[in-house]
Amino acid sequence: MISAEVRFKKLTADFGKTANDYGRHRAGFPDEFFERLKTLGILRAGIRALDLGTGTGTIARGLATRGCEVTGLDRSAPLMEQAAELDRGAGAVVKYVNAAAEETGLAAAEFDLVTAGQCWHWFDRPRAAAEALRVLKPEGRLVIAHFDWIVLPGNMTEATEKLIEKHNPKWKFGGGLGIYPLWLRDMAVAGFVNIETFSFDLDAIYTHEAWRGRIRASAGVGASLEPDRVAAFDDELRAMLAKRYPEDPMRVMHRVFAAIGVVPMIASTKFRAT
Repeated sequence: MISAEVRFKKLTADFGKTANDYGRHRAGFPDEFFERLKTLGILRAGIRALDLGTGTGTIARGLATRGCEVTGLDRSAPLMEQAAELDRGAGAVVKYVNAAAEETGLAAAEFDLVTAGQCWHWFDRPRAAAEALRVLKPEGRLVIAHFDWIVLPGNMTEATEKLIEKHNPKWKFGGGLGIYPLWLRDMAVAGFVNIETFSFDLDAIYTHEAWRGRIRASAGVGASLEPDRVAAFDDELRAMLAKRYPEDPMRVMHRVFAAIGVVPMIASTKFRAT
């Protein structure tokens, strides 16, 4: 299996190129994820939260609709435009900032919670972890989370991944287990303490059309291929689903994973400087 360090360095992706599909078909984290954060005492109404790599705002919106004061941060204006439109439909209020996770430009010790959903691997991770520590209050939490489809021998997601690799050999994200131990090291090196994780599996429901949109919005397809190559991939995926996996809608196995770190009461001045 290719190491995470290698997989996450081979591909350049611009998710702004696929913002429409991203907004429509990447549903984001399920309610069960937010309920788990509430059970752990991490998510509470009234806290100030910063969502790094917010994309179309799926975590930011989930926090806002549960009573948090939320800032969403991303470098892609098209994705944040989609986020604002989705927020209006959900009755959520989120402030969006165009900036990098490694250098947010925000004040030190300003937030109770920093989240990063489905994006940590795109960052300069040591710098992003140090920046998260800087903007968090003492005893604030960093939550790095994923919601990944899970490949099993012969299942539809395995066939989909093989098709992505056929059309884009640079894509090396396949075969993941939905668990990210390196993120714990990132937190520890930055100075976070009391690090813990949780994970659980559930099925997400997709129609054939929605699955095609979800895959077009992935790093290996719409975010990195030219439009004609995206169209060719989509045609082949449509035909494969119709022939080999005719059930519509489909149940697609996913795994929720989160790594949680706590800012110590007295953090290193190396990271807490303004």
